[in-house]
Amino acid sequence: MGDLMDIVVPVREGAANAQLRYALRSWAANLPHRRVWLAGYLPGWAREVGHIPTRQTGTKYQNTTKAVRAACEHPGVTDTFLLCNDDFFVMTPQPDRFPVYHRGPVRDVEAYYATRGSGKYLRGLRETRDLLVSLGHEDPLSYELHVPLPVSKSGMLKTLQVGRRLDVLHKRTAYGVLNQLGGERMADVKILHRAPRGYTTASPLLSTMPDSFTNGAVGKHIRATFPRACRYEGRVR
Repeated sequence: MGDLMDIVVPVREGAANAQLRYALRSWAANLPHRRVWLAGYLPGWAREVGHIPTRQTGTKYQNTTKAVRAACEHPGVTDTFLLCNDDFFVMTPQPDRFPVYHRGPVRDVEAYYATRGSGKYLRGLRETRDLLVSLGHEDPLSYELHVPLPVSKSGMLKTLQVGRRLDVLHKRTAYGVLNQLGGERMADVKILHRAPRGYTTASPLLSTMPDSFTNGAVGKHIRATFPRACRYEGRVR
């Protein structure tokens, strides 16, 4: 247990957050770790987790950056941790050292999102890419996957300093490229719709949207896989 990494997950304020409950159940069952830290909001039902409170007064991108920075600066968090979102589900047992995955070249990810219109996310992708190109990374990889990412505290703090002028910094991509993570390419596992094409219950890693979790086949599968509360849950205070 001594060499296991902590899990850090930024948590938004206020929501009942059923996805987080089931994410925690999946991590307790299948993702080896030392401790879970919730950075930001602490739900009243959460138990046996570390809490790193942050003020959430900015955009969702700024709030998550603040949460990640606070985790990196917290002395209780392991020097390398697994960065997760509250909608990452680990469906099958994973090794003690979780592998690094990337999504392929940023240019390919940009082409995909460009077909879905413009917005802050796409602007942030392009600005992050331009920043990395300016630093000598001519064809950077994207790490914007909905799966855990091993992160070193010192490396992420340096990354956030480099990208401090971007209001929608793609933190995972900037960190992965600047720290030369490499890794294995995979398709993203985010399930956007209730009845998606190509969805399979055999996937070892899954992620959802609120609607696909609540009303979709993928949410039904996740809830059926983890029907019992884990050690991180208790009654609402």
